[in-house]
Amino acid sequence: MRRPKLEAQRWLAQARSDLAFAELGLREGFHAQACFMCQQAAEKALKALHYLTGARVVVGHSIVELLAGVAPRHPQLRALGEAAQQLDQFYVPTRYPNGLPGGVPAQVFSRAQAERALEDARQFVESAETIVG
Repeated sequence: MRRPKLEAQRWLAQARSDLAFAELGLREGFHAQACFMCQQAAEKALKALHYLTGARVVVGHSIVELLAGVAPRHPQLRALGEAAQQLDQFYVPTRYPNGLPGGVPAQVFSRAQAERALEDARQFVESAETIVG
């Protein structure tokens, strides 16, 4: 990547947008969708950090795995391990009925889960903002 900081800023801008959409989803009662968008915001914030270090391509959707790839360079992120585990759980079940043992995502995910997901995702976005500058 020729311009790592610029690419990191692009990914971080989308992470912010995803987080804002998650807030809207929470406010309007779309809890499953809010949880998924929080997962997306954290994923894109971490990908921004990978691009900042010069990565050419960053594949994968696991917050835990993406965090493991940048935490050695940014030790302050290690405290986000539990938040990463929580957000990873929202990648599939929030979108697909067959990702759940019963019910549909729109009926299963709660306001409390969406609120927690927002808190967790904000930590990733804010941490990435601090690092990217």
